[in-house]
Amino acid sequence: MTTSYDARDAGRAGNARLGGLRPRTVVWLVFAVVVVLAVAALNLIHVPVAILRPGPAQNTLGAVDGKPVISISGHPTYPTSGSLDFTTVSLAGGPQYPVSVWEWATAHLNSNAQIVPADEYFPKNVTSKQVEQQDTTDMADSQQTAQVVALRQAGIEVPETVSVGMVSPGSPAAKYLKVSDVVRSINGTALVRLTTARAVLDKISPGSTVTLQVTRAGKPLTLRIKTEKNTQGSGSLLGFYPVPDYTLPFKVDVNAGDVGGPSAGNMFTLAIYDKLTPGSLTGGKRFAGTGTISEDGSVGPIGGIRQKMVGAHDSGAKYFLAPASDCNEAHGHIPSGLTVIRISSFAQAVAAVEKVASGQGAGLPSC
Repeated sequence: MTTSYDARDAGRAGNARLGGLRPRTVVWLVFAVVVVLAVAALNLIHVPVAILRPGPAQNTLGAVDGKPVISISGHPTYPTSGSLDFTTVSLAGGPQYPVSVWEWATAHLNSNAQIVPADEYFPKNVTSKQVEQQDTTDMADSQQTAQVVALRQAGIEVPETVSVGMVSPGSPAAKYLKVSDVVRSINGTALVRLTTARAVLDKISPGSTVTLQVTRAGKPLTLRIKTEKNTQGSGSLLGFYPVPDYTLPFKVDVNAGDVGGPSAGNMFTLAIYDKLTPGSLTGGKRFAGTGTISEDGSVGPIGGIRQKMVGAHDSGAKYFLAPASDCNEAHGHIPSGLTVIRISSFAQAVAAVEKVASGQGAGLPSC
């Protein structure tokens, strides 16, 4: 005896054998699984690149996590207004945050993302811990230099000594100087600034014998050292790397949160200077910027200026202070509504902000 059923019954019987799923549904499920596996694979495969994206901007006249970015005690301060934002870059790549194929592919679709070779930011054979330590050191150095430059710009004396940070093997100094020696003078010229040593040696002919007054472990020494030729400039070399030691007359604290690197130096300096001088430097206007700061007040290049300008624009800043050495990269990528002002020194930065604040910013150099 046979059982009869029509085509509709046959279809239902077939579906039952597939666990209640139609063939088309099964195809889509298989496709979805393949896509998920493919995406997972693309996230596991890494590409030797770094990706730069705009990071947040932080007002140096404000606070981070409820703590002021700039705190000064032991000296009068003045009210401030407006903003002096330091800008940041979100950086993926290197040993700590390797870039996956998926992230690399999606970055091509983001007009604000910039893809560069990883070794531009992460030297080979450097661990993530070493990268982090270097960023922390660079930030600490930039904060100290910012304090010194700001105080001196405000007319406040900052005593300074020059110590030996490193001695080059095989150099004239190698036989005489030791790390941490304090070099008081060269040929009778007191080293009151880091730049004094270079200025003195630039005027001395190679092969000359110079006299150094040095303090080692608290004891004074007189050393006579024969110089050698400076192959990268004029004058002579002794073969030691000088480092400055400052004595600030009052306490200045800089709180940057978890941001590392040296590129906020110029904006820290502006904020400290603003707090130490009467009147609002910004006139209530919103500024952002970037740039390293050196002891002589020069403002140096940074990385990721395109992304930093976007971050400044997104934070509401109207004016952006850009290192002159980064203008080539900035040109053609300035966001609409953001006025970029080219600077190469802290004095220029102060003058530019003051002019904008007073309504006389037209004609300032740009990128």
